[in-house]
Amino acid sequence: MSIKNWFLGHIKRKAEEEPVTIAELKKIVEKRMSITNDEFQKGYELIEKYPRSVSILGSARFNEDNKYYQAARSLGYRIAKELKYAVVTGGGPGIMEAANRGAYEARGKSLGFTIKLPKEQKVNKYVTEFVEFEYFFSRKTILFFSAECYVYFPGGFGTLDELLEIVTLIQTKKIPRTPVILVGREFWQPFIDLMKTKLLDENETISPDDINIYQIVDSEDEILKIIKNAPFRQE
Repeated sequence: MSIKNWFLGHIKRKAEEEPVTIAELKKIVEKRMSITNDEFQKGYELIEKYPRSVSILGSARFNEDNKYYQAARSLGYRIAKELKYAVVTGGGPGIMEAANRGAYEARGKSLGFTIKLPKEQKVNKYVTEFVEFEYFFSRKTILFFSAECYVYFPGGFGTLDELLEIVTLIQTKKIPRTPVILVGREFWQPFIDLMKTKLLDENETISPDDINIYQIVDSEDEILKIIKNAPFRQE
């Protein structure tokens, strides 16, 4: 079906439907507010139990043979084993599973904030505690809430969305400056170069200091050192 035919069909269907009344709209809003309030409450209650944590994000599509899966698994293990920090992910497959798996194998705290999706997303078996979310925005709020460090492995649209949002929050001082680590130079360097060239050098839509919010780090030891030296929130 062409975009034009889809659009015309959509308009016809909308014209045949009764408009939503104010009362119906109010019920919809109240229902969604109830859901999000419950999600925030459960999420905050879980993260409050673990005052020191690291959020690890990346693609849901990598299997255990992938080098980034293996790197995330190893890093999750060392964060839990050596630093005794909770490892926080989206609770799904891929990089999330790998990081949770490492923390689980280290007998550490392996947390997941999952999202209901028609495909790809399911709770991996390595989380020790998790909260399921209906909405992306409330899930991201919890994932970004007071972690000591944010570690991004390669990923797709979702990972890029999560990276740009955390960078924007730090840039606008909505959250304290916190280490943002990008793992995988061959993946991230072209993306970082593009932002520097197009946003900073050519158009000046960001400031020079903005490109220092994040850093590419492939050394596991160096990542652990950054996490260890990062200030942590008050317990």
